[in-house]
Amino acid sequence: MAQHPIVLLELLDLPALGINPEAVKFGSTTMESDKFIVTCETVGDQQNVVMVDLQAGNAVTRRPISAEAAIMNPVSKVLALRAGTQLQIFNLELRAKMKSYQTPDPIIFWRWVTPNTIALVTQNGVYHWSIEGDAPPVKLDKFDVFPEGTQVISYKLSGDGKWALLVGISAGSNGVIDGRIHLYSIEKSRYQQLQGHAGCFATIKVPGRTDPAQVLIFEEKKSEQPAKLFVMEVGRDKDAPGGVFRLQPQFIQFPAEAPNDFPVSMTSAPGQDIIFMITRMGYLFLFDIHTGKTIYRTPNRIAKDTVFATATQDASNGVLGITARSGKVLQMNINEQTIVPYIVQVLRDNQLAINISRRLNLPGARDLYVAEFNKLLAQGDTAGAAHLAAESPQGILRTQETVDRFKQIPTIAGAPQPIFQYFSILLEVGPLNKSESLQLVELASGRTQLIEKWLTGDKLEASEELGDLLYPIDANLALSVYIRANVPEKAINCFLQRGEFDKIVAYAQKVGYRADYTHLLQNLVRAHPQGAVDFAKRLVANEQGPLIETQAVVDIFMSLNRVQETTAFLLEALKANKREEGHLQTKLLEIILLSGNPQFAEAILQNEMFSHYDRPVVAKLCEQAGLFQRALEHYTNLADIKRIMAKGGAALSPDFLLAFFGRLNKDTTLECLNDLLGANLRQNLQLVVQVATKYSDQLGPEPLVKMFEKFKSFEGLYYYLSAIVNTSQEPLVHFKYIEAAAKLGQLKEVERVCRDSTVYNPQEVKAFLMEAKLPDPKPLIYVCDRHGFIEEMTGYLYTNNLKKYIEVYVQKVSPAKTPQVVGKLLDLDCNEDFVRMLLQSIGIACPVEELVEQVERRNRLRIAQPWLESLVATGNTETATHNAIGKIYITLNRDPVNFLKNNQFYDPLVLGKFCEKLDPSLAFLAYCRGGGSCDDDLIRVTNENGLFKDQARYLIEKRDGELWAKVLAEENQHRRALIDQVVQTALPETETAEQVSETVKAFMAANLSVELIELLERIVLHGSKFSNTRSLQNLLILTAIKSEKERVQDYINRLDNFDGPEIAKIAASEQYELYEEAFAIYVKFAKAAKSAEERGGLNRAACEVLVDNLRALDRAKAFAERINEPEVWSKLAKAQLDDDNVHEAVNSYIKASDPAHYSDVIVVAQRYGAFGDLVRYLKMVRKQVKEPQVDTEYIYSLAKTSKLSELEEFIAAPNVANIQNIGERLFEEGNYEAAKLLFNNINNNSKLALCYINLNQYREAVDAAQKANSISTWKEVNVACVKVGEFRLAATCGLHIIVHPDHLEELIQHYERTGHPAELMQLLEQGLGLEGAHSGVFTELGILYSKYLPEKLMEHLKIFHNRMNVPKMLRACEKALLWDETVYLYKEDGQPDNAVKTMIEHPVAFHHELFLDCIQKARNQEVYYRAIAFYLEQQPMLLERLLSLLTPNLDHARVVHQLRRAENLPLVLPYLKSVQKENISVVNEALNELYIDDEDYAALRDSIDSHDNFDQIALAVKIENHELLEFRRLAAALYRKNKRWAQSVSLSKADKMYKDAIDTAAQSGEADLVEDLLRFFVSVQDRECFAAVLFTCYELIRPDVALELAWRNNYYDFFMPYIIQYLRHAHERIKALEARTASLDVAHKEAESSAAAAVGDAAVSLGLYGNHLMLTDGGPALLANEAFNPTTSYEIGGGGGGGGGYGAGGAGGFGMALPPQGYGQQQQQQQVPYPPQGGFQGGFGPQGGYGGSW
Repeated sequence: MAQHPIVLLELLDLPALGINPEAVKFGSTTMESDKFIVTCETVGDQQNVVMVDLQAGNAVTRRPISAEAAIMNPVSKVLALRAGTQLQIFNLELRAKMKSYQTPDPIIFWRWVTPNTIALVTQNGVYHWSIEGDAPPVKLDKFDVFPEGTQVISYKLSGDGKWALLVGISAGSNGVIDGRIHLYSIEKSRYQQLQGHAGCFATIKVPGRTDPAQVLIFEEKKSEQPAKLFVMEVGRDKDAPGGVFRLQPQFIQFPAEAPNDFPVSMTSAPGQDIIFMITRMGYLFLFDIHTGKTIYRTPNRIAKDTVFATATQDASNGVLGITARSGKVLQMNINEQTIVPYIVQVLRDNQLAINISRRLNLPGARDLYVAEFNKLLAQGDTAGAAHLAAESPQGILRTQETVDRFKQIPTIAGAPQPIFQYFSILLEVGPLNKSESLQLVELASGRTQLIEKWLTGDKLEASEELGDLLYPIDANLALSVYIRANVPEKAINCFLQRGEFDKIVAYAQKVGYRADYTHLLQNLVRAHPQGAVDFAKRLVANEQGPLIETQAVVDIFMSLNRVQETTAFLLEALKANKREEGHLQTKLLEIILLSGNPQFAEAILQNEMFSHYDRPVVAKLCEQAGLFQRALEHYTNLADIKRIMAKGGAALSPDFLLAFFGRLNKDTTLECLNDLLGANLRQNLQLVVQVATKYSDQLGPEPLVKMFEKFKSFEGLYYYLSAIVNTSQEPLVHFKYIEAAAKLGQLKEVERVCRDSTVYNPQEVKAFLMEAKLPDPKPLIYVCDRHGFIEEMTGYLYTNNLKKYIEVYVQKVSPAKTPQVVGKLLDLDCNEDFVRMLLQSIGIACPVEELVEQVERRNRLRIAQPWLESLVATGNTETATHNAIGKIYITLNRDPVNFLKNNQFYDPLVLGKFCEKLDPSLAFLAYCRGGGSCDDDLIRVTNENGLFKDQARYLIEKRDGELWAKVLAEENQHRRALIDQVVQTALPETETAEQVSETVKAFMAANLSVELIELLERIVLHGSKFSNTRSLQNLLILTAIKSEKERVQDYINRLDNFDGPEIAKIAASEQYELYEEAFAIYVKFAKAAKSAEERGGLNRAACEVLVDNLRALDRAKAFAERINEPEVWSKLAKAQLDDDNVHEAVNSYIKASDPAHYSDVIVVAQRYGAFGDLVRYLKMVRKQVKEPQVDTEYIYSLAKTSKLSELEEFIAAPNVANIQNIGERLFEEGNYEAAKLLFNNINNNSKLALCYINLNQYREAVDAAQKANSISTWKEVNVACVKVGEFRLAATCGLHIIVHPDHLEELIQHYERTGHPAELMQLLEQGLGLEGAHSGVFTELGILYSKYLPEKLMEHLKIFHNRMNVPKMLRACEKALLWDETVYLYKEDGQPDNAVKTMIEHPVAFHHELFLDCIQKARNQEVYYRAIAFYLEQQPMLLERLLSLLTPNLDHARVVHQLRRAENLPLVLPYLKSVQKENISVVNEALNELYIDDEDYAALRDSIDSHDNFDQIALAVKIENHELLEFRRLAAALYRKNKRWAQSVSLSKADKMYKDAIDTAAQSGEADLVEDLLRFFVSVQDRECFAAVLFTCYELIRPDVALELAWRNNYYDFFMPYIIQYLRHAHERIKALEARTASLDVAHKEAESSAAAAVGDAAVSLGLYGNHLMLTDGGPALLANEAFNPTTSYEIGGGGGGGGGYGAGGAGGFGMALPPQGYGQQQQQQQVPYPPQGGFQGGFGPQGGYGGSW
């Protein structure tokens, strides 16, 4: 029975992906294509849109979107959402909203009809909404929707977009579902009503038409009539060519058990023209569109739930479907391997099988096609047979056999040849295969245009053989074929033949072929040198790396002395100037220089094209070529450089030398420059100066200076340094330039450098100038002024009596340096009048401060008094001036107090310091004038001198917090004295609040609490003007809180104007813990509160102090009873709760009527088990609060107090409790009775079942599990039932478990662990008939049989093997050592290789016929040879049948080697004979060995004659000594066949098989061998054989040898026929020569006559005359096997070359003692030297005959 023609798979389980099963239904879950499934689900209060990406491993994306429906675009991630009448479209990839629309009417159905259009169906019409642009939906005109009560289930659009199909269903009478279909024409805007439940459109190709047909397929169901399938073309004119495609309606046979079933989905499989129809009951139908026939109907339902959504699947050419509620995603597609056999065997519709097989290119119809083909040929329908073969599926008829049959068909006159007709039809159908392409091209040989047309149209399959076939005809076509067939080697050869060198590399890279470019280039150089250069450049410059080594290219070119090509190639190849190519750069320059082209080399070197060549080698080559400058550039050795410079002479230009020195190293350059100066100082000085100037930085100034000084060339030194001094930063350069300029009298340069340069060493220059004593001291003055040598300069000028320059210097050059000059003059005891005169002449230009310092240091301050007073008199306000005047006045005591108080220009710090030792009070006055900048000095002075009262007054007036912090710091030892003066004197004197406030802040900042209290009490409590200040009272209490806590209570009682609540918070803080004081403040201020709200807050704060701080709950309770305010009771209750006093806390909360802290109360009450109090509390709370937690915990408390009746009453009433959680909580605690009530209330049957289990109510547990229908519940109930032995109930659970593959194994393990395999097998046997039975059930039952009931396993396998997991079952069988079953499984699973291996490895499972059946299907050829070895060992008598069966698939050579090793060759003699036709050497040799062993020489001869592929020499050696003559004759024949003539003749002579020997010698063509055989027959005196050799070997025997042997042995009678025939042939050849030379001159004719006469004389003398061979003119045959047939055509010039025979083109003649040569053979002649041409010379003798030369 054929297998089912469909493949049904379960792709995934939507609930297993976390999707709510309740949402898997029509309208909530959609599948617009095989890419996405979209579901709108609600979990709790959360609405989600769940998207399952079928193309990305079923990835799930969940978005919190409130939508009632969603559909995903069939080709892109564009999601359409619907919520009521609101529609929105989103692009998920771009995360952007594309469009939105508010529909006026509710949407009753919608879907994507194209990738850009959504169809919207409302009760008032159908709309098409495009996602492009901003246009709203467009209503289809005159398209009415079904009346109310009809549910729209489908809307489809035709492929051309011109037709629409709307499908709906409604309830009919008697429980029948009626169907309605509206077929709408979009072009004509009208519709037609049909009766049916499902339909679709399909585009098919109708035979005989070129245009596709748009077909409508629908199911029609009219009342009281059976359902019919209609297939009709829509939108085509009935008069159009080919007509309209329409089929007769076909009845649809629904199962008898489902008479009212109807289709809910009809889908056309993509590319197959097959309709998939699924019914509401879950039956699947397949229909052929072209015939309307029913191909298949599933015998059982494919799913127990309705398939409500379908879509085509491109990958499998099938259909996907989703089942309602269960959420199974099913894949349905045809089984390509079984559908055609099914149609043939089950439907028995051969024509349908042929049509489907052809249309879908499916296997299974070979026999039908062959029979039909033979039938057509028998009927003479050649075209029909050709069409059938061309369209046969998988090319089953497109074979060589078919081609041969068409060739054999005779051609009818006036009709095309059948073979051409066949190929013509093949070309119409499509491209030809390889074999067909070759045969067609052979038939069309020479018609290149036609072949080119086929190639251009891709009608021929390109192959190497096709290219080889076309190459002799057209190289271009062959190239095209080679390229398509990927035969790069031959394609490249074609490119070479065409001269397209530039395409070779690109082609080779494109196809990834590594060509032998070296060989290609070698051949190309000889034929096309320039093309070879271009080709080589492309090879080296390849982008992916060079394809040939550059060196190899050079070697190829230079091997043929192609210098120009080599140069051109290297210039291109080396242009990148890479380091690794240095040797090639050297090679290129060497080639150019040695080829006599130095200008080219000069250009290359000048352009610096290369930089990595061997410079010494190139230098020598340049020197040899006369390129001295280039040689000098490349030499590095000093001796070489000097030699070239000497040798070059005038050829070396100064500019070049100047540039050349720049390339030398420092030492070499200096040595060369020294040599130049030493050789001719005056002549070379200019060049040396130029070199030194240009390369000063490289050579360094120091060695150059030493070089010039070495030759005492100050002139050169001056010119060199003058060029670099302005840019040099070397001190030596500037100093030496100054020195050289001074020696050359260039004083202006000396002055300039000293004035402008910043580089020279001033100390060194100063010393040189002082020593040089130049006439003009300006350079020295510039140096000293710039570098601070003022005192040395002043001393030099004063000592050398140059006072005028001193005056000029201080007046005009640098007045700012006057203080230093004055100081030095005072040190030199200069006249004071001169000094005063200098100061007066300078005036205000002299810096006062420095001058005062100079004179003050020398105690000569008064010398500047007149000058300073003159400055003050002129209005000078400079601080230094007034400081100096002040110091003078204080020293002279000229009213210093007035000066210090009134002068505003002096520096208080300077004069304060000056006054400290003279009078501290004056210093205090000076520091006070500092405005705060001298505060530190002021404090120091007052502290050191006890001026604390002045200090206190200054601090209070100053109001500087930082200064206060400094003086009040703890490390200040004078702080107490200062505080006393502040408290007693300074502060009482103040009248401003700011000063008081700043002082208090300072004390606070200094943390002087005691002193601050003392200060504040004096201010607040002792009756000052600041006594009632709130801030001071606050400060007093706060200060007391910090430092004097015992005074706080007194201050609280005495003071009234302070901030009570704030201070109370501070007092009650953790830092101070003054709780009683805080409580007193709250109570005091609560009594004085003006409002009830304020009073309540203060009382609550007071209570907080009692409960939180003092922990006095009893006082707090009394306080609460006294106050009796809810806030106080709430605070007290919270404290009692925190103290774990649940009862009192609950009472307080009830008194306060406060539900706010119900969570805390619940936690604490549950912690201590106070569920009774908790019930009281929660009752109060529920009156005010409606929270799930309250109701939940109330239920829990009732359960804990065992108030189950109240509990049941409460949960029956409306509540917001989380019953699920509390039920699980009670369940975990073991309160199963209460949990049972809760789970029963919320219908949580899963948990309810568990409760029943724990209450030992197993039947009720099974009933609850039945309602829950959850796999986990079934598993738990099953485990419990098995544990207590309730196997019937356990089986009920197990039947629901085993249909889930993921849980089956766990169930099995549990049964096996508990020791109940029999019950388990019984359970699985019951499950075999389940509708949801899967492969795991059958597999696991088989595994259990293998373990516990192996005798039932084989029967089970034979029935259900196709529904098992075969690999798993195989492992179980192998583990159980059940080899028969293993073999059976392997065979049925299509694993014949493993079946064979199993029988080989386990002979107990061997069955001969089964083995042969499996081995034929094996795909691994190694199995064949293992099978042969197995049969040799186990079944040797059956081996022959095995080999005959496997013959087409065996490597016969390997078989022979295998049998030879086993020494069993005779066993397979028939097999060897059957395969010998393939002429395999190993087979031939094996058979020959067997024939030899059997002494069957006849069979051996037949084998040798028919099959020559063996080692013939080895066989000949083996049998040449055989005892049987026939074997030795065969050896001789083998030697003859392999041209081992001597060995063959020797064997024949030994066996006296003279005829064989003569035949061998004649066949050899060797004159020596024939002559030896003649001598042999002479030696044995066999005259007849002698004559036979002469006859048989006529052409190989030299006449002189034959004549000599006949003469010596008196064999004239036997020799005479030979010589007669020889003379006849000679005569005919001479006549031929005469005819060819008739036009020659007379001399030639005479020479020819003489030659003829000589021949005639020789013949006369021997008596040899006659025109016919006696051997053929009636004489005896003399051992001849066949008639003598001498050669009738000869080559002029043949015969013996050098003597003996006749030579027309060279020397020759007749003689007797000549080297042997054949007559009439085309052999190379051996030229023998003769005298000059033009005469005749010769005679008879042993060294030659009569001859001459032309």
